[in-house]
Amino acid sequence: MRIILLGPPGSGKGTQAQRLVERYGIVQLSTGDMLRAAVAAETPVGLKAKDIMASGSLVPDEIVVGIISDRIDQPDAANGFILDGFPRTVRQAEELDELLAQKHMELDAVVELRVNESVLLQRIETRAAETRARGETVRADDTPEVLITRLAAYRAQTEPLIHYYSDRRKLLTVDGMMSIEEVSREIIRILSALEAVDNQAAKKAPNSRRSSPKPARSAARGAKTAAKRGPKRSRGKPKKAAKSARKAGKRPAKRPKKPARASRRPPKKVTKKRAKA
Repeated sequence: MRIILLGPPGSGKGTQAQRLVERYGIVQLSTGDMLRAAVAAETPVGLKAKDIMASGSLVPDEIVVGIISDRIDQPDAANGFILDGFPRTVRQAEELDELLAQKHMELDAVVELRVNESVLLQRIETRAAETRARGETVRADDTPEVLITRLAAYRAQTEPLIHYYSDRRKLLTVDGMMSIEEVSREIIRILSALEAVDNQAAKKAPNSRRSSPKPARSAARGAKTAAKRGPKRSRGKPKKAAKSARKAGKRPAKRPKKPARASRRPPKKVTKKRAKA
């Protein structure tokens, strides 16, 4: 199962991703974690990213795609993966499609968690208040001000992916305003339905492959039989032609006989009056 989760910040993508990891035995691929791991492992792509990250610049898309390429080739990603944080733009989605096509892979689904932004702001404010009430420090990126900025970036950059994947019939939309359990059940329901369709298609595919040689074999046998019977048929055709020719010859011959017979009829009897005269 290869999945992308789409949704604005605070929509619950991280929570649902962990549940899908446990259910399907797949891995969650976070671009940030993969970049740090590639840098630590000093892979060729990681070394390129290291200098860029050290300078504080954004890592180019081609490097991120290269890291994803290396990561999905690892054994633990054989059953599938959930991409977290990538793609963020239509261009990244196009590059991801090219990468998967090169590896003869395909995305199974892109699940969009649709939520109400005003409710997200209320959630953040409530969570920040609860954190302060416990005497803990609120995370710098967990405030309404930061969320407003992140939501604006999501609408400008990532929201177009909804139309991109909808046009490719990959998008599955789930109401993210339901409870966590209800969202999980709905995601699993639609993924199970999708999996059932894929299994049916996979069962039909071998049957069609097994049945396809039969016409070829029957055609080959028919060709061999026709080759064997060919001379016999060719000898039989002249006989039929001769018979039809003779029949055709007899028919016109019978027609002129009637006038011939009429010409041979004896003349009419001469009456006595004519004879005396």
